[in-house]
Amino acid sequence: MKKLCVLSLAVALGGWSVATTWAADPSTKGEAAEKAPDNTGRNVRDRGDTVTSGDQSESKADLATTQKIRQAVVADDSLSTDAHNVKIITAEGAVMLRGPVKSDDERKKIGAMAEQVAGTGRVQNHLEVAPPK
Repeated sequence: MKKLCVLSLAVALGGWSVATTWAADPSTKGEAAEKAPDNTGRNVRDRGDTVTSGDQSESKADLATTQKIRQAVVADDSLSTDAHNVKIITAEGAVMLRGPVKSDDERKKIGAMAEQVAGTGRVQNHLEVAPPK
């Protein structure tokens, strides 16, 4: 039984590894390359001093700020799915917005929502307009 569990785990991990390698393979061509969920470039860029979701403060005020901004963004049906999923990180009252959006209008709109909650000058808008798919 123990050998069967180890073998099953090895097969499961091996299968995952193959799928991960395929998605990140730069030789992938055509439609597969266009739709490959590869964030390798962004992940390399985000190493180091870049603010990530792990930097979200646990203070009640910062959590409430993030929650209010997220609720405003999700409630706006005119925004794309990408816009609904941007990263909103609040620490010591300062808000950082990161992630892809469909247009500069979405970028500005989310920035304005964040400023309405956090206050003018308290938002760093690092949202990126994603290239069309």
